[in-house]
Amino acid sequence: MDSHHPSPITCHLRKMKIIICGAGQVGTSIAKYLSMEGNDVTVIDQSPELISKISDNLDVKVYVGFASHPTVLEEVGAASADMIIAVTKSDEVNMVACQVAHSLFNIPTKIARIRNQNYLQPEWKKLYRHDHLPIDFIISPEQAVAEAVIHRLHVPGAVDTIPFADGRIKVVGMRCTLDCPMVNMLLYRIQNKVIPINVSILGVMRGDNFMVISDGVELLEDDELYFACDTKNVQDAMAMFGHEEREARRIIIVGGGNIGLFLAQYLEKEAPDVKVKLIELNRERAEYIAENLERTTVINGDALSQEILDEANVAVSETVIAVSNDDEVNILVSLLSKRFGCQRVVALVNNTASYSPLVSSLGIDVAVNPREITVSGILQHIRSGRILSAHSICKGKAEIIEAEAVELSHIVGKNIGELNLPHGIIVGLILRGDLVILPDDDSVIQAKDRIIILCQASMVKKVEAVFSVKFEFF
Repeated sequence: MDSHHPSPITCHLRKMKIIICGAGQVGTSIAKYLSMEGNDVTVIDQSPELISKISDNLDVKVYVGFASHPTVLEEVGAASADMIIAVTKSDEVNMVACQVAHSLFNIPTKIARIRNQNYLQPEWKKLYRHDHLPIDFIISPEQAVAEAVIHRLHVPGAVDTIPFADGRIKVVGMRCTLDCPMVNMLLYRIQNKVIPINVSILGVMRGDNFMVISDGVELLEDDELYFACDTKNVQDAMAMFGHEEREARRIIIVGGGNIGLFLAQYLEKEAPDVKVKLIELNRERAEYIAENLERTTVINGDALSQEILDEANVAVSETVIAVSNDDEVNILVSLLSKRFGCQRVVALVNNTASYSPLVSSLGIDVAVNPREITVSGILQHIRSGRILSAHSICKGKAEIIEAEAVELSHIVGKNIGELNLPHGIIVGLILRGDLVILPDDDSVIQAKDRIIILCQASMVKKVEAVFSVKFEFF
């Protein structure tokens, strides 16, 4: 490597100064990520208990106060901050915090979590222009969770499905069962078997550990295997691992909140041949949903009642999606549905600390974690260099990153072997124009390549440095 140019791995991006408003689960998760990467992070919350908990567990600055108050933001150094991430429980506080951050302190990047759909209607989008209410990126957890569920529906058998490169590439996580033909095989041997269909094996989640593909790692029963694949080859790839399920044509949604409503609306619009039934406990909400849907059958009742599940015809349904606001209801409905004959169950589980160990052992096919999805939505707006998107996977143990090689980047013209990427970073696939390429060490990176990378959480800064251009260095 030319000694006059800094090695991409030893370069460091500038440490960012970030203010996080809200010390709930999402705020804490984001603070943990960003502080681990060496950023200067301050967390504000009204709750002394939450602030004390964060202070005890994370290397961040903390402040007890009202997140949108100018004096509070001034006190924590907003005048020199690079970014504010407002994820308090109140949409209005999040919005005002961004306005104050912009108008009084000129903070360049403002991210707000907004839950109430009234604020998110397309006809009101001009509200968030810089001359009105200046929010650069809005995170809507309910929409993001609904989209994540939909991605999983498209790949039956997958526990996780994430689209990249405008949908041309998918990263898929699937649980390895005893009937998987690749069980007890080394990941490198599996990689050799799937080369013909452009599949890149990335790594496995085993218990609480994520391991990237390497010489000694084999695929064991109950592992979650992650691979990247040309979208048009996903079904072939799943079949090679023993998953040949068809997409569901009869679906029951349990829970008529925003997530359930989004799912039903999507299925009505995009999958007209799918029969959808939705069960909602609250009568008034059930009536509202029925008025806003055209073909979905809305059932008012308790999904834990066998009578209601029989009315919904759960025995002949291929998929039940439990997305109520109660984890225990979602888990119990999933178990009952399986017992009564449903083929596949998807459950929304917020409290993963308590329930995650139970989920797969109880037979729940897919557990969707809203916090991880929301964190991913925020991460992709934080990543620097030419990072186009970033998704947290496996309880935050790893990230899948889509990066672009731009003309000015020092990696253009080099082959992957020359980058000396450390263990923990895997270059999965490259999209070059319309061509999906499965790279090896001799593959030369070209300008405008879109590159799908898996990295363990501790390696993210190195990936950012590789894909930065020179003016982003010190």
